[in-house]
Amino acid sequence: MRIDKYLWCVRYYKTRSIATTACKKGHVKVNGQAVKPSRDVFATDKIEVRKDQINYSLTVLDVPPNRIGAKLVDLYRVDTTPKSAFEAQELLKYAKDYYRKKGTGRPTKKDRRDIDDIYKENES
Repeated sequence: MRIDKYLWCVRYYKTRSIATTACKKGHVKVNGQAVKPSRDVFATDKIEVRKDQINYSLTVLDVPPNRIGAKLVDLYRVDTTPKSAFEAQELLKYAKDYYRKKGTGRPTKKDRRDIDDIYKENES
């Protein structure tokens, strides 16, 4: 089975065309090498997928006949993604909440109070 079709079948991508584009951009690696969308996948292949700033790692157990339900995905792959990748994503999400882009206008009243609190903590 083609790598783009496999990633679509095991629900890493919503559509096959998105999976194909990811392969073309080099976001998908099989056994450490960037691959084209037409590369065949076999059992015991190790796949790395870069998606949403997380490097997913998975091992192919078997090739599904077609797209499968979410509950059956674990029959065809083993997810070996380290927990630290998901923790880094959480930290990135929290960092974006407190970041203000330059030129977005004056700080809000709440922002000014937070800034004052930071200055008061540094003085103490």
